[in-house]
Amino acid sequence: MLELCGITKRYTAGHFSPRRWFPGAGTKESSMKTARIPGEGHATQKTGIPGEGHVTETTSISGEGHVTETGRIMGKAYTGSRPALDQVSFTLKPGIYGLLGPNGAGKSTLMNIITGNLTPTGGEVRWEGKEIRTLGAYYRSLLGYAPQQQGMYDHFSGIRFLSYMAALKGIPGKEQAEEIRRVLTFVNLWEERKRPVGTYSGGMKQRILIAQALLGDPKCIVLDEPTAGLDPKERVRVRERIQAVSGERIILVSTHVVSDIEPIAAEVLLLKSGRLVDRGTVDGLCKKYGGVKGLEAVYMQIFSEEDGHDSSDSC
Repeated sequence: MLELCGITKRYTAGHFSPRRWFPGAGTKESSMKTARIPGEGHATQKTGIPGEGHVTETTSISGEGHVTETGRIMGKAYTGSRPALDQVSFTLKPGIYGLLGPNGAGKSTLMNIITGNLTPTGGEVRWEGKEIRTLGAYYRSLLGYAPQQQGMYDHFSGIRFLSYMAALKGIPGKEQAEEIRRVLTFVNLWEERKRPVGTYSGGMKQRILIAQALLGDPKCIVLDEPTAGLDPKERVRVRERIQAVSGERIILVSTHVVSDIEPIAAEVLLLKSGRLVDRGTVDGLCKKYGGVKGLEAVYMQIFSEEDGHDSSDSC
């Protein structure tokens, strides 16, 4: 069970580039994780806070150069600014949930807090009653995350990309081959496994991102705009894969496209200007908003008006 209790996140002064999510990354002291990719050299990651609020990360592949990301965390929030998230509370049990809202509603911020990429200004995220910051790598091992941005190495083949991600997730080497075969087969990309991901279509890239999120059999899967930029046929294909993998997992799908989640979501959460304004089943929401036909009509009522309907949970 995943609980969010009074989550608030305020805009900060200056630019913040969050560290990438890796199970082995340190949070207070410098750490190093070396992942061996069979036949492909190794990846080295360093994450630390060397000064007053710096996060520095270096990832390198032998023979492939390196990528360095440095961000500065500014601790002072803008006075009087609207928070990115404002007292968001809800509880999720196994099932598919749609997080619906327009661009700028705070969906990606909320997902980054759930996955531990961002720290909330206020409130807590709990897994089975325990605050996630106390669970560390154990909590991250339960997560599968597909971000909105397709930040992949274009020259990596599909199988190499998944080998890299499996190593970073801490999956033992002897288990990787079968695990990679499983997830690639599930998203119908096994026959394309040797192609560079840079040659994949947009839909194929979204599917391989879902595949890496499934590595390690996670209990909670977070998908941020998984159908962004896809044509209708690929949208349906991705939606079918999400539904097929649900089972006993929590799956949270962020989107601003109603048709992506209306057919598959057990419950829909509606986020507007950083606030959870309503939640419920599709049928329940349609009845609540005047007996309208379809979630799109509910969406238009909520997001075309200045005032929302606040029904967030309390913790």
